[in-house]
Amino acid sequence: MRALRILLIIAVVLGGVFVALDRAAVYFAESEAESRVSFAGVETGSTEVSIKGFPFLTQVAGSELDRVDVTVKNIHASAAGRDIRISEIRARLSQVALGAGYTSATASRASGTALISYAALTEAADEGVTVAYGGKGKVKVTGSVRIPLLDRVLTRSVTSTVTLVGGNTVRVHADEVPGEGIPGLEGLVRQKTDFERKISGLPEGLELEKIEVAPGGLEISMTGSDVALAG
Repeated sequence: MRALRILLIIAVVLGGVFVALDRAAVYFAESEAESRVSFAGVETGSTEVSIKGFPFLTQVAGSELDRVDVTVKNIHASAAGRDIRISEIRARLSQVALGAGYTSATASRASGTALISYAALTEAADEGVTVAYGGKGKVKVTGSVRIPLLDRVLTRSVTSTVTLVGGNTVRVHADEVPGEGIPGLEGLVRQKTDFERKISGLPEGLELEKIEVAPGGLEISMTGSDVALAG
């Protein structure tokens, strides 16, 4: 019985040592990944990596991680030839295959959300146009137009609907533009406030799926497969 008790104690101690080593390895791997990993073809700011699953060491031995959560901030993509700053992308990566020497990785499946702030959307709009949250799933777009007949500049704000078109284009369209009896006013205002921006330069393998208007900005759901992480 004493020998069995000793064996049990040794097993518990060794198990504790293994868990400690495994968690230390995860911490080291996450720190290394945060400084090295990037989405191919995208300029980014800071990156946070969280490796899920246990034990980690056996996953590494098999060159595949069950799940990796990645948060990338300040992503610079492009829209209609203009830079557009994506505040944050949160991605959940599954079945992440590790490349030779652990210098690259590819996720078999991925899902996530991209957040575009209204300040960034304003930067991507035409000059003199501002975009803000309009409440109830709408945005408020404000722009100034010159009326030749009156020889004056009018500033108007409209409530607009935001939709995702063709899987890669954000469309902002005013629900209504009062003409106020001024010939051509509605058309002039819409030239400023209605616009489309095709989003390109996002992480390869991720596709835009759905867009929602939230108080903090546009929240765009994404899914994809074979998403490559360079590093």
